[in-house]
Amino acid sequence: MVYQVFDTTLRDGGQREGISYSVVDKLAVARLLDEFGVGFIEGGWPGAMPKDTEFFERAKTELDLKNALLVAFGATRKAGVDVATDPQVKALLDAETPVVCVVAKSDIRHVERALRTTGEENLAMVRDTVAHLVANGRRAFVDCEHFFDGFRYDPEYAASVVRAAFDAGAERVVMCDTNGGMLPSMITAAINEVVERAGVNPDQLGIHCQNDTSCAVANTIAAVEAGVEHFQCTANGYGERPGNADLFAVVSNLQLKLGLKVLPDGCLEKATRVSTALAEIANIAPDTHQAYVGAAAFAHKAGLHASAIKVDPLLYNHVDPSVVGNDMRILVTEMAGRASIELKSRELGLDLAGHPETLTEVTRKVKDLEAGGWSFEAADASFELLVRDVLPGAALVRPFTLESYRAQVEHREDGTVVSEATVKVRVRGERVIATAEGNGPVNALDEALRVALSQHYPELKDFQLADYKVRILEGSHGSNAITRVLVETSDGARDWTTVGVHENVVEASWRALTDALTYGLAPAKAKAKV
Repeated sequence: MVYQVFDTTLRDGGQREGISYSVVDKLAVARLLDEFGVGFIEGGWPGAMPKDTEFFERAKTELDLKNALLVAFGATRKAGVDVATDPQVKALLDAETPVVCVVAKSDIRHVERALRTTGEENLAMVRDTVAHLVANGRRAFVDCEHFFDGFRYDPEYAASVVRAAFDAGAERVVMCDTNGGMLPSMITAAINEVVERAGVNPDQLGIHCQNDTSCAVANTIAAVEAGVEHFQCTANGYGERPGNADLFAVVSNLQLKLGLKVLPDGCLEKATRVSTALAEIANIAPDTHQAYVGAAAFAHKAGLHASAIKVDPLLYNHVDPSVVGNDMRILVTEMAGRASIELKSRELGLDLAGHPETLTEVTRKVKDLEAGGWSFEAADASFELLVRDVLPGAALVRPFTLESYRAQVEHREDGTVVSEATVKVRVRGERVIATAEGNGPVNALDEALRVALSQHYPELKDFQLADYKVRILEGSHGSNAITRVLVETSDGARDWTTVGVHENVVEASWRALTDALTYGLAPAKAKAKV
């Protein structure tokens, strides 16, 4: 069997609210999808969308695809128009892609009410367009829009659209759950009946599922299990409304659970990296809880899990995370037991197995701090500092000691708001006082601290605040509520996250900031395994 992995991120995925790909973005997405090993990349609708027309033109010289073929998408000829003169069909040919996918109406209600034509004319539109594309040397795929709803309403007409496409030379006819309302059992039943009614083999058919019932991945898998060998997906499930079938979940399930070879060798392990890169291009935060490729996909929180994982990681992982390029993570929370703490410390390069008293002390401290509002599951750097402070011979040297700090906010008569901070610290025996302004008290403190330390630690110039999150803890209300601050820092080569908790948001931020600098400034050898 030769499965056709058809990606439509650049067309259907781009319809997601909040996504707007530039031509440069589209070229970058195509390169990543090709690297992941998909067989077909639907690049958009030339002629209808100026950006898509430009994309196909630039792709001729700027894309060197190794695994994928580029696909132009469009519609059948218009009702009553000669296919040879239809400008939209001409634009499909002008794109010069080896494959063209055209959308056709397969629900008689849409034919009569949306297209305002007859069922017979719609069949002629399908036949004429497919035959014209094939005559011009193109491989033709036909997306039957609203197929499953149309098949339930009038199965014979929907089947006649399938027959018309194949009779004209279509290579694949794709059944589309355009409204996303189907369930896996409905998909399977419909495919079995279509095969009988249309007189085709299931491997000639394709599947395209929207996710309105959260069943797009399951529906796609059901179709493949029913014999379909062409399936359409989008990266990370991007798409209109709740989205489409997620490419990474579909191929991982088919390859790892059903043992089907759908990607070239060595491609599946790129899933996590490619998924994250595509999210960045779309300017959408990666879904941490996405199956297979999310940061939390193999993250374990309960102490019971950690105890079993110490014996065999696969006892609580449904697959080895590395096969999709992901990692197992142990989360340190109030639910953590000794096993969780030990595994997490080992993950960070600290071996507590030979230090039972230290392990007990760290476990107690984590539980006490978590009960007070601290959270280490997203703050590995702060957790590592906590362990090192307790583990004999492992503590990191603090780059400074605080004498005092002060931050103030001035609202001026002209409406401008200025924050100023002063820090008094001791750095390598020297007392340093530094003052700086910022766009808020926390930013001003960060700037003042950098001024104070920069002479002794010039590498600080590479440190950038990548993210800053403030949360009022559950159960605390009002202006004196307990605040948790998470700070993510980057030096261009690595990222690390620290946490601070206090009734005062500035103090909570100060604690997270000082942990961030302590961790980042520690020599690499000091963080080697001990």
